[in-house]
Amino acid sequence: MSPPPDAAPGACALCGRPLVPGPSVEQHHLVPRSAGGRVTVPLHRVCHRKIHAELTERALAGPYATLDALRTHPAIAAFIRWVATKPPEFVTRTEPRRR
Repeated sequence: MSPPPDAAPGACALCGRPLVPGPSVEQHHLVPRSAGGRVTVPLHRVCHRKIHAELTERALAGPYATLDALRTHPAIAAFIRWVATKPPEFVTRTEPRRR
């Protein structure tokens, strides 16, 4: 799976599918605000929720602080392959992170 271009206008920074303006789009802080992060990227709501369901704030501030690193996480990579077949407005319930 080749990563989507990070700078593609109008595309989700994680999965690369087109973004449709409205409630299916959210901004993700690459480094959590609690860790001083300021840079955000646009993601589908479902992609954003999956990141936070799988990873802790500590992991997002450390080894998974970049889009490339996020795409290497096994659960996120599997999710990207799965969501690639869904329409841009697709929303589903995301199970909370197992602690």
